Amino acid sequence: MTLKVYLSGEIHTDWREQIIEGASSLDVSFDGPVTDHSASDDCGVAILGQEDNKFWHDHKGAQINAIRTRRGISQADVVVVRFGEKYRQWNAAFDAGAAAALGKSLIVLHGPEHQHALKEIDAAALAVAERPEQVVQILRYVLTGKLP
Repeated sequence: MTLKVYLSGEIHTDWREQIIEGASSLDVSFDGPVTDHSASDDCGVAILGQEDNKFWHDHKGAQINAIRTRRGISQADVVVVRFGEKYRQWNAAFDAGAAAALGKSLIVLHGPEHQHALKEIDAAALAVAERPEQVVQILRYVLTGKLP
């Protein structure tokens, strides 16, 4: 059984690579958003044409990115959402809500400094981890029943 995992959230650290590398021996496939920040921001105008107004520039990009995100979350068995320390990730909160609304198994990943701010999201999650290796351990346990 291949477990399909969608990795959502902040793009400024290597947390995705840590999870993918840590789970390399498991039957897991990973998907996620485009993590090239400029490509993600500019996909709408690059494909559909320039916009003078920044609102419409961002709107086009958000809509095209939503096609990928909706597909990835809907096809996932598990959705992991990472909230980083440096930036507010409103898109990550939106993805967590979408995953919860679809009844997806949700793992939230963040440091203790965000416990209060993310308490409702944490309450919707099946697990709240602080480190990428804990996510790998969860995936290993789900697939094999083995503890670390």
